Amino acid sequence: MTPKHPLSHEVLATRGAERRFESPIVGVKIARDGKNAAALTADGEVILINRQTMRETESWLVETLHDGGLSLARDCAADSFLTGGEDGRVLKIRPDGSHEELYKGKGWIETLESTPGHYAFSIRKDVMLRDAEGKGEFKTLEHPSTVTGLAFDAKGLKIAASHYNGVSLWFVKAKESTPRSYEWKGSHIHVAVHPEGEAIVTAMQENELHGWRLSDGHNMRMSGYPRQVHSMSFTRKGKWLATSGADAAVLWPFFGGGPMGKPPLELARLPGLFSSAVLAHPTEEIVAVGYEDGAIIIAEIGDDDHRAIPVCRGAKSKGVDRGAVTSLCFSDDGGMLIFGTEEGYCGVVDLTAQS
Repeated sequence: MTPKHPLSHEVLATRGAERRFESPIVGVKIARDGKNAAALTADGEVILINRQTMRETESWLVETLHDGGLSLARDCAADSFLTGGEDGRVLKIRPDGSHEELYKGKGWIETLESTPGHYAFSIRKDVMLRDAEGKGEFKTLEHPSTVTGLAFDAKGLKIAASHYNGVSLWFVKAKESTPRSYEWKGSHIHVAVHPEGEAIVTAMQENELHGWRLSDGHNMRMSGYPRQVHSMSFTRKGKWLATSGADAAVLWPFFGGGPMGKPPLELARLPGLFSSAVLAHPTEEIVAVGYEDGAIIIAEIGDDDHRAIPVCRGAKSKGVDRGAVTSLCFSDDGGMLIFGTEEGYCGVVDLTAQS
């Protein structure tokens, strides 16, 4: 059964490492080849970690590359990363710390996403879409208000942008840049696309989610959260949508006619604490859940018994106050996890089977 609190047998202590930095971690990613990881701090530091030596924190490479870090994504290339900052720059970062400037403008790079074929970033109302080589002209996608979230579909053929009063869905390779609009009054602050292309879901400024079924545009409302949802993640085939915003991970069923009319599943509950970040495992029906006190749990989705593994405890254990978990990322093979927190802690864990 899910423990009341991860008090012992922490995976981080036996199979991982962590290091503290001077400002909050705003994002963490693992490269497409699974060999390198990266984190970005609010001060603009980029932290580069090789998977083979990840437990040797002195080997982590740290470079200050932005005047204020805002966004981090995997690069289109297998081994690199993309970063965006308050300095209006988009950089490509290689594992050895070398980098090149892909864009420089006047606006903050608030969001940044990629596929193997394209990457995109937002500046106020505009989304800049570019191919993997980064040599062609920008394709600028204009929106009615500031873009708050970006998400490509699983095939990289469409990109969704959330903004005030709804979502715009664009076809990446379309000659004419005209989006499909999905409208719902209010402020939409995050967006996720179903892996099978069945739905788009946004987190609202209010403590609720809103979604659209793409087959017919039918509206879906998911409410009842005690706090605002800041993190969403579909499981590998889209059966569940895991979300933060409660004292557990809240999983909405996207099967059997759900989520409308279906109750959500609550996973890895820690009474009295609120989840701040969630991430579905890339190959298994498993969810990593980070909490406001720095605790992280990996829980298996099951019909009756939700087995859970504590990655690390929170609540200032052993004199460590990590702050709320801000970001989580699995490697594509599921064997590595990296996390970041509000108090500047970046941690990595080896989850591979060991004899």
